[in-house]
Amino acid sequence: MKLATLKDGTRDGQLIVVARDLKTAQIADGIAATLQHALDDWNFIAPQLNEVYERLNAGRGINSFDFDPKNCMAPLPRAYQWADGSSYVNHVELVRKARNAEMPESFWHDPLMYQGGSDDFIGPMDDIALLSEEWGIDFESEIAVVTGDVPMGVKVQHASEHIRLLMLVNDVSLRNLIPAELAKGFGFFQSKPASSFSPVAITPDELGDTWKDGKVHLPLRSSWNDTLVGQPNAGVDMVFSFPQLITHLCKTRNARAGTIIGSGTVSNKDPKKGYSCIAEKRALEMIADGAASTEFMKFGDKIRIEMLDKNGKSLFGAIEQSVVEYTKS
Repeated sequence: MKLATLKDGTRDGQLIVVARDLKTAQIADGIAATLQHALDDWNFIAPQLNEVYERLNAGRGINSFDFDPKNCMAPLPRAYQWADGSSYVNHVELVRKARNAEMPESFWHDPLMYQGGSDDFIGPMDDIALLSEEWGIDFESEIAVVTGDVPMGVKVQHASEHIRLLMLVNDVSLRNLIPAELAKGFGFFQSKPASSFSPVAITPDELGDTWKDGKVHLPLRSSWNDTLVGQPNAGVDMVFSFPQLITHLCKTRNARAGTIIGSGTVSNKDPKKGYSCIAEKRALEMIADGAASTEFMKFGDKIRIEMLDKNGKSLFGAIEQSVVEYTKS
């Protein structure tokens, strides 16, 4: 099924069920007020939501309405935890090679992961408001899973049982702030502002046979200022699957329902597939030419991130945003 969160003036919004074709929706009235509510009692609530979903798909929705992503918050407008991995080691290797940094062998068998801010996500069509272009504004096109409760020490072979939903992500990065932060030896913080998520979160069964081995085997499309710049296949060159990322996260802790785990920037070794972030494009330029020629995003720039199924239909709806200068209200 497909779920989204409608803007209603509150912090957590109103849970809605969205039809498979993304054309109509229905408020989950009397079932669950918010997506977090549904995740907290998934085994009881999900079947009820699925009944609404089936009625919508059959054209028998009750008080259904036209679905408009502009009216949506992130599916989880705030979450208890947002942990982003780096499953596409090709991306890490390129960026490090461009700055002549050694690639530790451990990166191929021990996932990188950082914990981002999760209290203030950006809606799928809301502006990315920032104070300065000088910070090196970059998009990062990714996929994420939302989990139920996951016990500490979960084994890889059981981790997929705890995946409830998938979403697309724009993990906004401020590249020019990263070097000084990493030099402190304490990871990302200011360089990782609020992330954005697709209008719709979907259950894994919506992906059919393209959901295999804990990976999504479909291209992830990124268009920057209306130009398609990347369409790498998310199932190719993904070194760490989502079950492996979950296991990594839960090595020393429980993960509670509503935990979001990101894949990291989707990247293929084949350069013809383009790029899912500007930093990777710049890294290729530095390796080839000794200097980067592609600039980071400017105020007024637009980014669109979308994944289509085998029939060319949008699965999650699109993240479609503009970068604007932040002004205090």
